[in-house]
Amino acid sequence: MSDWDFLHDMRDCGYSAEDIADAAACGYAPWQAKYIDREWAEAQLEGEPEEDAASVQPVRSREGFPFSILKQTEIFQDLVDCAARHFENTGRYLQVWGELGEIYAEIKFGLRRHATHAPGSDGTIDGKRVEVKTISPEKASDHVLVKSQGNFEKLLIVRIDRDFQFQGKLIDRGELSGGTGKYLKGRLG
Repeated sequence: MSDWDFLHDMRDCGYSAEDIADAAACGYAPWQAKYIDREWAEAQLEGEPEEDAASVQPVRSREGFPFSILKQTEIFQDLVDCAARHFENTGRYLQVWGELGEIYAEIKFGLRRHATHAPGSDGTIDGKRVEVKTISPEKASDHVLVKSQGNFEKLLIVRIDRDFQFQGKLIDRGELSGGTGKYLKGRLG
């Protein structure tokens, strides 16, 4: 079962597009909420500073940001299916990894992408500038390099395995190694 099948289930159950978008943003279906203890969640956030809207630099999303996360999810699944069929037919991978990684980040992590080819970062998650690096099935390593001059606060590493399954990890810039060189190094594992 895909991580996003619950979105289709919600549509089939008659949930509104807004409810489906909310579920996609939080990563779980309404009927799964009973397993999340509100007191536990609030305790985890205790002592955390609240975001000051004035201190977050607004970054305009690119034109064409998905109007519907459900449609974006369907497009994503179609692209993954197409890439898998191409590989089955030719034994070669379609070189669409970066785009697949960023669409996955939009759906799974709530990435709001910048304009195409915007320097410094790919978009924002919760008001933080994020660089997305995708590891393709062709790569054995779980390490990525990112330019240290980039204007990002977090690195999102997306791994696509040989079975076209996706995994992502969001890392604070300060946790990356190689701080004095031209590149910073992040690791998925």
